[in-house]
Amino acid sequence: MNRSARTNDRFSNARKDGFSGSDRSGRSRSQSQGRPVARSGGNGRRPSAVQGEFTPPVTVTPALPAVSTFGELGLPAELLEMLTSLGMNEPFPIQAATLPNSLVGRDVLGRGRTGSGKTLAFGLALLVRTAGRRAEPRKPLALVLVPTRELAQQVTDALTPYARLLKLRLATVVGGMSIGRQAGALRGGVEVVVATPGRLMDLVERKDCRLDRVDITVLDEADQMADMGFMPQVTELLDQVRPDGQRMLFSATLDRNIDLLVRRYLHDPVVHSVDPSAGAVTTMEHHVLYVHGADKHATATEIAARDGRVMMFLDTKHAVDQFTRHLLSSGVRAAALHGGKSQPQRTRTLAQFKTGHVTVLVATNVAARGIHVDDLHLVVNVDPPSDHKDYLHRGGRTARAGESGSVVTLVLPNQRRDMTRLLSDARIRPQITQVRSGEAELSRITGAQAPSGVPLSGSAPAAERPQRGGAPFRGMGTRPGRAGRAGGESRRSAEARQTAEARKAARVRRGA
Repeated sequence: MNRSARTNDRFSNARKDGFSGSDRSGRSRSQSQGRPVARSGGNGRRPSAVQGEFTPPVTVTPALPAVSTFGELGLPAELLEMLTSLGMNEPFPIQAATLPNSLVGRDVLGRGRTGSGKTLAFGLALLVRTAGRRAEPRKPLALVLVPTRELAQQVTDALTPYARLLKLRLATVVGGMSIGRQAGALRGGVEVVVATPGRLMDLVERKDCRLDRVDITVLDEADQMADMGFMPQVTELLDQVRPDGQRMLFSATLDRNIDLLVRRYLHDPVVHSVDPSAGAVTTMEHHVLYVHGADKHATATEIAARDGRVMMFLDTKHAVDQFTRHLLSSGVRAAALHGGKSQPQRTRTLAQFKTGHVTVLVATNVAARGIHVDDLHLVVNVDPPSDHKDYLHRGGRTARAGESGSVVTLVLPNQRRDMTRLLSDARIRPQITQVRSGEAELSRITGAQAPSGVPLSGSAPAAERPQRGGAPFRGMGTRPGRAGRAGGESRRSAEARQTAEARKAARVRRGA
């Protein structure tokens, strides 16, 4: 098939060569609902991960060959000009391999390490194939499902310039933000929705969104959605999109947790893997630092005080807040990021970290995926992750898009065996070093140095605003400078007592 014929076929809405609705009738919604549905994690608990390597499906229809330049893809001229102006002349490997197939409507199963260009790999195809169509109110035409708010925002930021160029309206639908505003955006009509499963389900149940016109669906980081217990919502949402539509599933890691999604929703997909599941990056160094419990806090503090930005991961929200307060009181410009923060707080914190106003981002796993920061060269696991996938995604915040970076993990004596097993599962051989705070070897590996010790603002809660008149607040029904009610005394009793006291005082004055 010549290039022009392929190009003309790419942008047609009709499904050809095995991609018509009748060819997908074997897994229509009615038949799918007749099957038993596997549920992932009941009662809101995080399900245990299914261990083992993912076995990719067999592709029946041969995939189209990879391209070496964006110009070979037959993209709209204005889109090519924008890519060129951004210095993107050659696609990343996952883009080069999947875009020729996704642009003609093929289902795609793609695996590539974080920072490998997955967002544009599915985003360009989604936008180009949706361009020229207009969505009705509440009825989007394309959907991107992601596990976290941060990843949703990153996908939105990455696709918005291209969507605007193609005159497509895009909405982000995530928790922690006004559902009323999101419903309003959908009522106004949007072609593309980037969403987390929970909030999208809320809007669907409120009848603010219908998915029966969605022709292109993308699942980004599907394995994390399975790990987080979102599988019931994801399958329920996918059952509502067009059964003959295009589906694309991308992730940095693929395991057997997503077998259900692949078997049930992908039809004869093109399968492409840039890297093995370990996601090993040649420009990334891995260090395991053996520390003693009494010295771990001081060691982490000195690493945080280094020159340059660093992202530090801890297990719990409480630990993140506590360590952040300690860093601020030690003179380190730190900020906390976790699920307990509101979305505006999280957005503001990320912006401060990206601009350098904050040099240390202390986070839980909420920041392990979906955050891209240029020139971030060090990630520190103050608390080791619980499994190898968390390790890979935490580390994936550095050494992105060909840059170099280091991942450092602080390991206590009783954590060594588990950490060895975790790194073996990730197929990583780290450099192991015994260190103590203040030592030259710690500085050589991480750039650690002693903090200034001068407390920074934000290390303590803001002082309470003084009450008017300068007098302390003494309870309801009182005024500054006047006595309040006695303990357990009702307002009516207090008023009667105060009236009696006033009359008594008047009698005394008259007698005087």
